Amino acid sequence: MQITDPKQCDKYYQALVNRDASYQGSFYVGVKTTSIFCISTCRARKPKRENVIFFTRIKDAMAAGFRACKVCQPTLNGQITPEPIRTALEMVKANPKTKIKDQDLREAGITPETVRRWFNKHYGMTYQCFQRMYRINHALEELNNGESATHSALGAGYDSLSGFGYTFKKMMGNSPTQSHTHVLHMDRLETPLGPMFACASKEGLCLLEFVERKMLETELTDLQRRLKARIITGHNPYIDHIKKELTEYFAGSRTHFTVPLHTPGTEFQQTVWQALQAIPYGHTASYQQQAISIGKPKAVRAVASANGMNRIAIVIPCHRVIGKDGSLTGYAGGLERKRWLLDHEANYDKR
Repeated sequence: MQITDPKQCDKYYQALVNRDASYQGSFYVGVKTTSIFCISTCRARKPKRENVIFFTRIKDAMAAGFRACKVCQPTLNGQITPEPIRTALEMVKANPKTKIKDQDLREAGITPETVRRWFNKHYGMTYQCFQRMYRINHALEELNNGESATHSALGAGYDSLSGFGYTFKKMMGNSPTQSHTHVLHMDRLETPLGPMFACASKEGLCLLEFVERKMLETELTDLQRRLKARIITGHNPYIDHIKKELTEYFAGSRTHFTVPLHTPGTEFQQTVWQALQAIPYGHTASYQQQAISIGKPKAVRAVASANGMNRIAIVIPCHRVIGKDGSLTGYAGGLERKRWLLDHEANYDKR
């Protein structure tokens, strides 16, 4: 949406003038005199204040008729995690049993307000809540390995067993003594097309979506229901696996994925998703061709619906499905991303 609050716009304009990296991904600025839009760190000559308008999302700027700046490339770089946030994340991951306080952030040269703003926007939670999830995750692993609730509580930085028990039950749905809860770990990762959320069970990767995907919350709720599990922030070997393979994919050195998948769904959906994975790298297929390939030539709409229910973007390549006339069709990650992915694969497939 367009940002209309004058004070907010003035703040964003100052961030643009200062090339403030802490605002990267928080807004997109459209320049009325050139019809381009940029991110806060753009190196191009700064426009006058009266010639700019601000948007919260890339697609809003594009819908208003602005095209991406060739200097800062906002569609590729707009949502890369700023360096101060990277540091704040690493502080949590490196110290899962320690509460990182505002003073700790300041001593690391990080403004706590910047961290709070970024986490609320990109995770939908506070930095402190993110930390609690990490500590509870670490405690859950200890409990499942046979540690006592008291040992896990103290190790997670809680002064009392009751406080630990309350927080644990609130997040996991049961008490620490009933700790054998099925858990899905979710982590945020970066790609040239913007950040994604990866979610995995003990069996494999079960979700990979761009963070602004409209149905993301519904998908996460459905996963928890189907797998009778709780989603918490953390990582597991399958998330590490997909991070490595995605890096190779975007570098052009990987044309297929080997990460194990865990894709709960109907028998028909499973068949359609398998057919998607059979579409070769660098190639495309229509919904009609996909329906024929599974022996149901009249089930075009059902195939399209099953494609739309795919939770694992890129790896299960629904971006390779196009219209019968060769046109791009709907894609949960956005048509610009779909076009980019197809161009990327076509370019490397020719090498």
